[in-house]
Amino acid sequence: MGVFGIIGEERTDVASSVYYGLYALQHRGQESAGIVVNDDGVFTAHKGTGIVNDVFDRERLESLGHGNMAIGHVRYGTLGTKGVMNAEPIVINHVKGKLAIATAGGIVNASVLKRELELQGMIFHTTNPAEVVSYVITKERISSPSIEVAVERAMNKLDGGFCLLLMSPRKIIAVRDKHGFHPLCYGRRENGQYVIASESCALDSVGATLIRELDPGEIVVFSEDGIKCIREHCGKAPEALCVFEYVYTARPDSSIAGCSVHEARARAGALLAKAHPVEADVVVGVPDSGLDAAIGYAKESGIPYGIGLIKNKYIGRTFIAPGQDVREDKVKIKLNPIKSTVNGKRVVLVDDSIVRGTTCAKLVKLLKSAGAVEVHLRSSAPPFLNPCYYGTDIDSKDSLIACNHTIEEITQMTGADSLGYLRLEDVTKLGDGGCCKGFCTACFDGKYPTETPVIIKNKYDSKISDNDNTDE
Repeated sequence: MGVFGIIGEERTDVASSVYYGLYALQHRGQESAGIVVNDDGVFTAHKGTGIVNDVFDRERLESLGHGNMAIGHVRYGTLGTKGVMNAEPIVINHVKGKLAIATAGGIVNASVLKRELELQGMIFHTTNPAEVVSYVITKERISSPSIEVAVERAMNKLDGGFCLLLMSPRKIIAVRDKHGFHPLCYGRRENGQYVIASESCALDSVGATLIRELDPGEIVVFSEDGIKCIREHCGKAPEALCVFEYVYTARPDSSIAGCSVHEARARAGALLAKAHPVEADVVVGVPDSGLDAAIGYAKESGIPYGIGLIKNKYIGRTFIAPGQDVREDKVKIKLNPIKSTVNGKRVVLVDDSIVRGTTCAKLVKLLKSAGAVEVHLRSSAPPFLNPCYYGTDIDSKDSLIACNHTIEEITQMTGADSLGYLRLEDVTKLGDGGCCKGFCTACFDGKYPTETPVIIKNKYDSKISDNDNTDE
């Protein structure tokens, strides 16, 4: 999931700026997109399912009008939270005004908080934890002197790996959880507008210069009075940046914790080559997030790098595509081999990770059908052995191939001639040269920085749907 916001003194076409920012963050979510424009306290919103340019055309953007601030969201629909009803940003009308909220990541105590709120009479219309967050903040706002105080108090109740972007009639507030699981940064355009985004590449897309990333636990308030930083929650918990941001999630042209994502992935490839060398003729990366690691592997090993797979640029990321069937269908039309690169060659195939194993077997088969005599599969991440509760759609061990099969079995299942994973002890070296003080590697080693979720299901939860108008 990705968030983007913009705020300035003058009324401008902020919707178009958010549109371009969300386009730059499209890799973080392809389930839905939304924008809310604030014109002197009047909120105009539109959201829908699909990628950014499906949800917004020129006419739709123009209908959002002008304003001096806006926020937007691209959603990666995790299990049980798909559909237009769960699209963000969410707009709340309450006794003290309006609030729009966009979230990224996961709230591990969302189910418990939801039950508490339901018992107090609050009614939920979605299965999105963002609605829980909005109610927690709104409840605090009723007794708080300002929205930022309400957010500060709400932070004491929220647990998990999340970033929040909130817009009130006069302010935009950016929030990063106390562990700093996911990145959140801000910059400034030449016209004085401040821009907040999940990744620095989105700042580049609208011509904003990066100022800095929010620290874990930091709340930054943007208003006509300037910038106010609230650091009450900083330093209250060990830092735990999601290492999967370096491995897969982020764009390679972004910088996270002071480290280039491209360089982090190339470093992973080099470490992989040291741990799992092999005699081969060419190193091939799986587009797009495996390419940088493949370059690092080739450089370290001395084996030439080659472009062996071409990606259909009109197909989205298969890992975050909603549903296993959809993922498998996309793989069929997403990648095609270049026969001249692999024919008669021993190939090292470098992928960013092997999670469900959906893609790898098909790619090995593709390369061998194109004439590769050997395919040695390498993963620039360690084996996935545990669910993720912080925004990645891995809700149980059942779908994780490494949980149910040995390396020898996976090698046989994928049709590869050998298989090697990045070593667990190497994964925290990816951010070398950056300023991150700690990583979350729970999906690899099961060491969760927070409590794991307690799931409390309402008997009606499974019945909620976009067209459910039955009355029981």
